[in-house]
Amino acid sequence: MDLYGALEAGGTKMVLAVMDGSGATVEKTAMPTCTPGETMPGMISFFRKYAIRSLGIGCFGPLDLHPASPAYGSITSTPKLPWRNYPIVSAFRNALQVPVALDTDVNAAALAEASLGAARGLESCLYVTVGTGIGGGLIIHGKPVHGLTHPEIGHIPVLADPADPMPRGVCPYHACCLEGMASGPSIEKRWGIPGKELPPEHPAWELESGYLAQMCASAMLSFSPEKIILGGGVMQQKFLLPMIRRKTAALLGGYIVHPAVENGLADYIVEPGLGTASGITGAWLLARQADPAPSQPQQR
Repeated sequence: MDLYGALEAGGTKMVLAVMDGSGATVEKTAMPTCTPGETMPGMISFFRKYAIRSLGIGCFGPLDLHPASPAYGSITSTPKLPWRNYPIVSAFRNALQVPVALDTDVNAAALAEASLGAARGLESCLYVTVGTGIGGGLIIHGKPVHGLTHPEIGHIPVLADPADPMPRGVCPYHACCLEGMASGPSIEKRWGIPGKELPPEHPAWELESGYLAQMCASAMLSFSPEKIILGGGVMQQKFLLPMIRRKTAALLGGYIVHPAVENGLADYIVEPGLGTASGITGAWLLARQADPAPSQPQQR
């Protein structure tokens, strides 16, 4: 049986899994994201228990994803200072002696949603996670988008709502970007209480849906994905999706003429089809792509 390692490397925790060729989980565990010196040995030990063919990593960033770069496979200017400039690909490759594939955590999740989830059968989609941070993975023509670096959807500028009591966000880099204005920490700083404790009628959600609608409208006008998928902890507030759809349509102002808009975006701005498994499933798909001689895919 072919086995693959999958790692969803988050800023708060690492989710590790060994999965077979069909994507069934053989073993899965999680551990806190501490320093590399504290976290890497445990992760290496976990994967060493199995004869994995390759390892796929969906990782927090920013990352160096240019194969010709001397720093390829490294975490670069992350605010998690112990991981800054850490060569995560070479560290695992040297320890495990298997091929290692790396992409952003959100690109991996987008790949999973495009292959097996809410965007299955489509050529393009945008996956955005809204939680402790905000990140977006973009699939065009079936492949994750890489360019100068990789998309940073969480740091696109947004216009502060005049009713916002905190018109400058929490991002240390930008005064008014999406992550600074709409992430979980921004909600808590603005209102003094975590978002999950705020009732649906709280004014927090009018602001939150407005900022996320700005992102959705900008994405539709910029690169026209066939589906926008919103995940992450903040989006567990299920009443948010209808609010975001309504405000996105209002921002578009009738400019985009398409049945997806005309039906109120109900089938266009959606929750993840794979639920909370998008990230680890995407890491498994990256591992399969890194396998130099994979067997024929088994049916999920």
